[in-house]
Amino acid sequence: MEFFLASLQETVKSEAEIVLTSIVPLLKLLSITVIGLVLAHKKIQTIPKETFKILSELVFALFLPCLIFTHLGPCISLKNFIHWWFIPVNVVLSTTIGCVLGLLVAIICRPPPEYFRFTIIMTAFGNTGNIPLAIVSSVCHSTDNPFGEECYAAGVAYVSFSQWVSVILVYTLVYHMMEPPLEPYEIVEVEEGPAEIEEVPADDLSSPLLVEAEWPGIEDKETEHCKTPFIARLFNSISGISQSTIHDLDSVEESPSSPKSITCLAEPRMVRKIRIVAEKTPIRHILQPPTIASLLAIIIGLVPQLKSFVFNDDSIVSFITDSLDFMAEAMVPSTMLILGGMLAEGPNESNLGIRTTIGIIVARLLVLPLFGIGVIMLADKLNFLVYGDQLYRFVLLLQYTTPSAILLGAIASLRGYAVKEASALLFWQHVFALFSLSLYIILYFNVLLSYV
Repeated sequence: MEFFLASLQETVKSEAEIVLTSIVPLLKLLSITVIGLVLAHKKIQTIPKETFKILSELVFALFLPCLIFTHLGPCISLKNFIHWWFIPVNVVLSTTIGCVLGLLVAIICRPPPEYFRFTIIMTAFGNTGNIPLAIVSSVCHSTDNPFGEECYAAGVAYVSFSQWVSVILVYTLVYHMMEPPLEPYEIVEVEEGPAEIEEVPADDLSSPLLVEAEWPGIEDKETEHCKTPFIARLFNSISGISQSTIHDLDSVEESPSSPKSITCLAEPRMVRKIRIVAEKTPIRHILQPPTIASLLAIIIGLVPQLKSFVFNDDSIVSFITDSLDFMAEAMVPSTMLILGGMLAEGPNESNLGIRTTIGIIVARLLVLPLFGIGVIMLADKLNFLVYGDQLYRFVLLLQYTTPSAILLGAIASLRGYAVKEASALLFWQHVFALFSLSLYIILYFNVLLSYV
């Protein structure tokens, strides 16, 4: 009997330790977020909104690139580069599963037709950068963390290695899925000449902080077709859109005198439309400071001579990397302060509907992580993952668990589509993410630490 009681007491103690280990890191992040919320609250407003925007620019252009470069570079190698192949693949898998769940939410909850694509993308695309970095940093902050001495450096490297995939998805899938619907546009026939499309002016909205929270200056990258339903006009063949309108969009079509136009076989119409979309996709914008930092870290890390020259403690340039490391430490608290400032603005009015809002939150924060557990367990059985590395698995699971990316609010503003709805949905997702993240991190720790 005494042995049974001692065993039961030890089990309860270990369970309590796991819960405490998983909850404390989130409480640390929450406390910083609350400080940002209080400082930015409208009734107090110790720090004005403009200051948070400047802080977000510093995070994006300085703190985050420094963090990625100083931690991804020393960890990356040709061997690790090959072993980590499942990290970017997992981002694609989580987005794909999220798209399917978003489609189900849109079919079941029946949002207004103009928000059908919006519902899918907000369910599919999670935060794979700032929030996972903050969680990993907080978990690894204590010396008695469950993942060992190299927890912080390795965790940041794992998260950073997925950044470039997310950026590519943003400027391809997300960019085109978030284009404005056709309904706000009127076809106006001109007496002599082709049809023109006149945009109905949108309401003059004050730019919410979430527009600048994760990708400052994104609105400056506005292209010719940013705020127009480019793909819908190009591919839609409804009677309301004339062929002359589609012909106007084909600005890249070669003239008869062009050498490229003299071919034996004419280019198929569908292939031509796909080529036009590809040429109008602003993929050139992927070279942003965090992406550049990732590429530099990978390139330097893959060349042993460069790696030792840049990242060794006794290198002549070690003072530079030390300086970058100092600035990198400001990334997590600054990100949480900005998140608090965003939440202080409160939810905007939304035309999405309560049912659809709840559906997206449940699918993104509660259902998708369950699929993530299944995917990671299957990948583990197939030996796709790094053997014995529980931190690696924890980061992969986090990719399914985070709320929708704040970056989606910036893309919505860039495209002039569902800005208020994105702001409101992101607000409620981040509020409920406190509980869902706590629940799933406890579950992840129980599962992962049982194998240690």
